[in-house]
Amino acid sequence: MSFIKVGIAGVSSEIGKTTLLCKLLREFPGWEAIKVTRGHYRSCGKDPHACCVSGLLGEQPIIRSGFRETYASGKDTGRYWDAGAANVHWVIVTNDQVEQGIELALKRVHAPGVLIEGNSFLHFIDVDFTVLVTGGADTKIKSSARWAFQKASAIYQFNQTNQTSPSETVELLNKKFGLAGPQRSLPAYATSDFPSLVKRIKQVHSSTSYVSPRLGYGLSGWEPRWFLNQLGTGGRVKGES
Repeated sequence: MSFIKVGIAGVSSEIGKTTLLCKLLREFPGWEAIKVTRGHYRSCGKDPHACCVSGLLGEQPIIRSGFRETYASGKDTGRYWDAGAANVHWVIVTNDQVEQGIELALKRVHAPGVLIEGNSFLHFIDVDFTVLVTGGADTKIKSSARWAFQKASAIYQFNQTNQTSPSETVELLNKKFGLAGPQRSLPAYATSDFPSLVKRIKQVHSSTSYVSPRLGYGLSGWEPRWFLNQLGTGGRVKGES
């Protein structure tokens, strides 16, 4: 798997993970995206009948890929496509299937990079860069965010009504999770610092060189095959047989 993996985690639900991921997709054309959904979890309650994906869960993880299987207007995966994702993979799993599900999804990635939304997968795979999305001092922080904070490479804070700075948010997270030993010192970005976050991810990306057989070098950089097909090249790069 010679591609960069960037995790987008959050301290709570509805904190802005999908919004940030979509902004990043626009900065990295040709990248793919993965959405991890756990059934029978807090987002749907503990009642299986109230779970939005309960009817899809089984003995094996469900991985849906491609436009036909993952596009739904207004849904997270649909927003990925609208933001320019080269491909989208939706991982639908129970708690016990997260590791297998994310590994299966990663095997389907054929791009220079992939953005992965969720927290649970961080227990099972190493990524090249993880952004932990948070709010200000009044944001409710779920206990499961502890591991995401441990794995985070940077903090990204959406603008809030309070005046808590991103650096102060890092201090709050250190206090919240009561980490033993020295406190974590992380680069912290506000929404106005988004260009700096993009620059940092590009620096990480520059250390990874990858050419996919499903991608071609197009007019503005990495272009997906379907784009080249639209140009009438049959998906072939110049000089390719």
